Amino acid sequence: MEHYYTIEQPSFAEFKDRGSKFLAFAYPIASALDFKKHLQDLKKEHPKAVHHCFAYRLGFTGDEFRSSDDGEPSGSAGKPILGQIDSKKLCNVAVIVVRYFGGSLLGVPGLINAYKTASVLALQMVPIIQKPITTQLKIEFDYQLINDVMVIVKQCQCNVISQEINLFSNLTLEVPKSREKEVVFRLGDIKNLIILPEKLKKVK
Repeated sequence: MEHYYTIEQPSFAEFKDRGSKFLAFAYPIASALDFKKHLQDLKKEHPKAVHHCFAYRLGFTGDEFRSSDDGEPSGSAGKPILGQIDSKKLCNVAVIVVRYFGGSLLGVPGLINAYKTASVLALQMVPIIQKPITTQLKIEFDYQLINDVMVIVKQCQCNVISQEINLFSNLTLEVPKSREKEVVFRLGDIKNLIILPEKLKKVK
């Protein structure tokens, strides 16, 4: 995989069924901590809601995900929400659906439809974008080599995440995964430039 699909900004949609309101919020996320913050914020904003159901998927291998029915019948909320994220092949996305009970029981089929529809509407409200899968490199070099380094950065479509420019400088680069070997090879040809070990890379 060289690219993945995600959303660029949060979105919101509302679905109603027999008096119950389902408020769906979709978010781009980079980590489980990002998701937890959004969930905590929504619980503060909607303290009288009876359920805060959700699903998210992180990463590009498909094995980092979570869903919750938050007290609804098993499989009636979290699974339908996750199903909509997966149907669009999205990564690094969370959907939280806040429910206000309207007095009428919807039954499991009704709940599945409501959580699914609310999620569909929220994800339809925001453009889906394609982003390259990237890795990070941290390098150290003599400042006099900065022009040589930046030529490679530009030509290989890398981004500078952080920099410390001194007599002996360092950069943290975000590198397209598809060009990682090329970047490492070209940087390796620059004398007195050091590519730091994996364990020293900064996490974005």
